[in-house]
Amino acid sequence: MFKNSSSVRASVAISLGAIAGSLCRYYLGLWITQSADIIFPMGTFMVNLSGCLLMGFITTITTSRLAVSPDLVLLMTTGFLGAYTTFSSYELDTANLLELKNLQRDLVYWIGSPLLGLLCFRCGVLLANFAQPKKN
Repeated sequence: MFKNSSSVRASVAISLGAIAGSLCRYYLGLWITQSADIIFPMGTFMVNLSGCLLMGFITTITTSRLAVSPDLVLLMTTGFLGAYTTFSSYELDTANLLELKNLQRDLVYWIGSPLLGLLCFRCGVLLANFAQPKKN
């Protein structure tokens, strides 16, 4: 798995970022949800939006404005934001596809990801219910 020290550094950076990102997602989401007195997943909604904002900011700053270690970029994007929200990665992928100007492919990814994701989620629920019926 690890062929050289840069692979080890990258793995450690991603892991450390993921720990911080998942903890931030949990506690921030919990705090927002408890603070918002509405029937709406406000915690997840705000985490996803803030993750997209951070992904846009970090990728722009680290690719065109500042000289930043590749390991630090992995820690912040793949590690932290990957655990904080995969929605930010989805938006980054969509933005990158849009720059290539293939509208049909771009729309399939942009619209297909959430719709097919929901369909796959429902299929997973059905499979779980089939494999292990509810206890009475």
